[in-house]
Amino acid sequence: MGRAFITVTDELHDYVVAHGTPPGDLERDLVAETLRATGGASRMQIEPEYAALLTMLTRLVNARNAVEVGTFTGMSSLAIGRGLADGGRLVCFDISAEYTAIAQRYWQRAGLADRIELRLGPAAEGLAALPEEPHLDLAFIDADKEGYAAYWDALVPRMRAGGMLIVDNVLWSGHVLDEKPKDTSTAALIAFNAKAAADDRVDVVMLPFSDGVTLARKR
Repeated sequence: MGRAFITVTDELHDYVVAHGTPPGDLERDLVAETLRATGGASRMQIEPEYAALLTMLTRLVNARNAVEVGTFTGMSSLAIGRGLADGGRLVCFDISAEYTAIAQRYWQRAGLADRIELRLGPAAEGLAALPEEPHLDLAFIDADKEGYAAYWDALVPRMRAGGMLIVDNVLWSGHVLDEKPKDTSTAALIAFNAKAAADDRVDVVMLPFSDGVTLARKR
C-alpha cells in the first residue's frame, strides 16, 4: 500500500496552527511563563493545536469524569477542563508542587478552579484510590514513561464503555524504532505500545501527531 509522508517544517506547522482554533491570551501567557520558569523543561508543554485537540476530544465523548496523569504547568488540564460537560470534573495527578502551582493560577484565571482537582503524589497510588467501577469518560496520560503500563492497567478497568484514553509521546522522537533502546524510557514506551495494541478491551489508533498520540476507546 502506497503511503505519502509530509515533512512538517516550521512554516507548515505555523500554517496548521493558523487554520485551527487559535490559542487565546491565557494560553499565550502560559506558554511564555512556562518558558521563563522552567527553561528547557518547557518542551514538556503540549502545543496549541494539541490543546485544541484535547478540548475537542473531551467534548466529543461528553466527558463529565476525567483524569490526567502528568499536569506540568497546566496547558493540557486547561484544555480538558474547558471541554468538560456541565458539572464535569477533572482530577490531576502530579508530583511537582512547583510546576503545578503555575497550573493552579491559570485554572483560576480561566474560571476552571472549581472543576479541576490536583492530587500531589505518586500517580499509581492515586489512581488505585479511585473508585474501581467503570466511571471515567476520559483519561490523559503524559507523565514518566516507565509508569505508562501501570497507569494503563489502573485506568482501563475504570473507563466506561465508549470512554477514551489519550496517551502522549508514544513515538518518542522516533526512538520507538530503536532495536536496542539506550534508555529506560524508550524501552518502556516500546513495551507499552505493544501492550496497548494487544489489549482487546479497547480499540486503538496511534496518530503521528506531535510526538505521537495513542487514542484508545473502551469497548
